[in-house]
Amino acid sequence: MLKEIHIQNYALIDQLDLPLDSGLTMITGETGAGKSILLGALGLVTGKRADLSAIRDTSTKCVVEAHFDITKLGLKPFFESEDLDYQDISIIRREILPSGKSRSFINDTPVTLATVGEIGGNLIDIHSQHQTLQLATDQFQMDTLNAFVNQQTSTAKRPGSFIIKEYQSKLKEYRTQVKSLKDFKENQVALAKELDYNTFLLNELEEAQIDGLNQEELERENEQLSNVEVITEALGSLEHKLSADADGVIDELREIKAKLKAVESFSPAYQALHVRLTSVIVELEDMAVETERQKDQVEVDPQRLEVVDATLGMLDNLYRKHQMDNVQDLIHLRDNLADKVLSAQNIDSKIKKMETLIAVSMKELDVFAKELHGLRQDYKKAMESQILETVTLLGMPDAQFIIELQPSGSYNDYGKDEVLFTFTANRGSQLLALDKAASGGELSRLMLAIKELLSRCKQLPTIIFDEIDTGVSGSIAEKMAVIMKSMSQTMQVITITHLPQIAAAGDDHVIVRKKNDGDRTVSTIEKLNQNSRIEEIAQMLSGGSISDAARENARILLQ
Repeated sequence: MLKEIHIQNYALIDQLDLPLDSGLTMITGETGAGKSILLGALGLVTGKRADLSAIRDTSTKCVVEAHFDITKLGLKPFFESEDLDYQDISIIRREILPSGKSRSFINDTPVTLATVGEIGGNLIDIHSQHQTLQLATDQFQMDTLNAFVNQQTSTAKRPGSFIIKEYQSKLKEYRTQVKSLKDFKENQVALAKELDYNTFLLNELEEAQIDGLNQEELERENEQLSNVEVITEALGSLEHKLSADADGVIDELREIKAKLKAVESFSPAYQALHVRLTSVIVELEDMAVETERQKDQVEVDPQRLEVVDATLGMLDNLYRKHQMDNVQDLIHLRDNLADKVLSAQNIDSKIKKMETLIAVSMKELDVFAKELHGLRQDYKKAMESQILETVTLLGMPDAQFIIELQPSGSYNDYGKDEVLFTFTANRGSQLLALDKAASGGELSRLMLAIKELLSRCKQLPTIIFDEIDTGVSGSIAEKMAVIMKSMSQTMQVITITHLPQIAAAGDDHVIVRKKNDGDRTVSTIEKLNQNSRIEEIAQMLSGGSISDAARENARILLQ
């Protein structure tokens, strides 16, 4: 419900802080006093486009801020999806800057106008004789019938709300399957075009046997095999110098070592030299053994050299062909190609499997849709009867209202039904769709009847009736007031009216006045107490100077 509205620098309003209560609130005032200004301001906090001309003082910003109690509206998922802080009392604020730029906030967090519009539809519902087009929309008519069926079957073993939930869960799965099938078929065409080429590339990479290839090792081996003579000569020279019988370095050093051994006792320094030389000889002996081993392993192998050369050449060709520079990338490419080829080969089976799953889902959906259709058929006459009962009270005794259920060729969000409300206010006239069936006044009364029924079926947002009583007689106005009063037991109802019979039914009464303040005209909005309500309703009754009789009549209406 709307708990409070703050308006600053908007149209004829300088500054306004208006608290509102639950139940039925009446708004009255002279024509042109500014009642539409209040609706315009509320439109801003429900997502309507801002108009720079609405700023009273163009040197400062315009602010409209509304506080809503959203405890019962189930909006936590919306706040979570928009990454907004949820608060039971949430604040929506719109600011229009002198530059014309508009800013929007929900609980002090900046949001887009689209976000404000999305939540605004769940907070305030404004109706007038000129705003009844919603009645004719397929979605509104389906939602209304569903709400009635859900309420009527709430205690049943399988209530309508449960069946709709199960149906929508299966519908979500079905739509995912349909999308997957579409993707598979699109992929089938693309994969078929690429299959031959990908298979050729894959076979080439598989034949290359690139797993385990190490390019660095191959290049080293290639260097060795290509330089066998140079390597053999170098190792042979080293081996000869180290181990030759006559003049080998090791033998010569052994002789020197023996001489140092003879003098090491003469000085610690000689002893240290002896130790160091001994270590050098051991290292050289080890080098001699390793040199001999390495020389023995060197062999001329032209066949292996040819294989290594060919492998390196193959890798070089593959690198250039695929614009890569290492074996791991080639292996990754090969594996991807294998996946693509396999997918292309398996796509037909995937399509057949998905088509089977879709057929199963359709059978399950058809069961739910048939059950929902049956419930709607069972309860639509009761809904027609209740709406006609209210419409009759509102001065259309000859009205006819029929709900038509037409089969749909596809699944919608609520089954396979298309709902069409048909109506005529006159005896003997043809029943027509609502956008062709009635005048604005007749449709506004039908809307009131439908909203009254909905208020008994589900939690509705704050509803504002903007002079829907225009052209209504006194007795009908009294019945309208009774209906609005009944609705206000479960929701907040705000009514802008010119009729005293309706104004007297309110729990609260707000008056809009226009006055001159120097060279300016300003609108003010204030709540009335009991005495001022009597005066206002007496004024509405008399239309001129207030008589005692008018006051007494006003007191009677307020009882």
